[in-house]
Amino acid sequence: MSRLVEGEWVAEADLETDEDGEFQRQEQAFHDRLGTDAYPSEAGRYHIYISRACPWAHRVAMTRSLKGLDDVISLSLVQPERYDEGWEFSDAHPDPLYGADYLRELYVRADPDFTGRPTVPVLWDTETETIVNNESEEIMRTLDVAGHELATRDVDLYPEGYRDEVDRLIDDIYDPINNGVYRAGFAASQSAYDRAVDDLFAALDRYDDLLADQRYLAGDRLTEADLAMFATLVRFDHVYHTHFKCNRRAIHEYDHLWGYTKDLYTTPGIERTVNVDHVVRHYYVSHADLNPKRLVPTGPDIDFTEGHDRDRLPGGPPAGLQDR
Repeated sequence: MSRLVEGEWVAEADLETDEDGEFQRQEQAFHDRLGTDAYPSEAGRYHIYISRACPWAHRVAMTRSLKGLDDVISLSLVQPERYDEGWEFSDAHPDPLYGADYLRELYVRADPDFTGRPTVPVLWDTETETIVNNESEEIMRTLDVAGHELATRDVDLYPEGYRDEVDRLIDDIYDPINNGVYRAGFAASQSAYDRAVDDLFAALDRYDDLLADQRYLAGDRLTEADLAMFATLVRFDHVYHTHFKCNRRAIHEYDHLWGYTKDLYTTPGIERTVNVDHVVRHYYVSHADLNPKRLVPTGPDIDFTEGHDRDRLPGGPPAGLQDR
């Protein structure tokens, strides 16, 4: 994958796999948070760059929406397709701050010697003109916790009494599910692919069983862990099932994961963060090594708004969303 090397763009760098063919995800470089002396929680100061296609960016977009941060932390998109020049802006999706052509320009502005792939999401500080954070889990948490004083809705996705379990769940679903689909899709050996798929479906089966008796991953409360899980599940049948060869079973074939996915999709504030067209276009167009002709499929035809039976279980959307 193309990347920056000491601030210079290098196209067609090697795919991130180890000697066994296992996909290796890049460590992110920016890890500051809001609510500090350097980056106080101030309305209108921060901007978020995302792609609607990216599951990691999606968890950030959902947090911003659910918390009611739309008017205090601005957000803009990159194009869903990513070619050899990396994430790019366009007339349809311009950079509102600097008029940049490519996301990598923001990374170089933040660090002229940056080495790595410019990724989304990016939490940007317009005052110091630098990247605060580009790690999705950390941005989700800082918006949820440090951003709470700016929020216009009383929605707590990391509630007291649940925090240890939320942290455990986020860690537990990361490698086999969130990253597992990528481990399968970008595997460079049969053994690496087999391990990834085994891990993925063992975890999906286990969570399907868990969700038979509780509405959310942590029990009766919607939390950050559910946003992390949903970002993968909502993309699964359209792209991971076929494009990444995770085809043992589709999510809509699961007894409880499917109802859970629909329940989250129809939670006020989440549906508007989902763009299936961007998701499908990104994966099938951007990964020419997996789809050389860049043909974009026309299916499957899935209705995330059809009825579910999750209301029978204890809990429900936070009270702060009831006026949505």
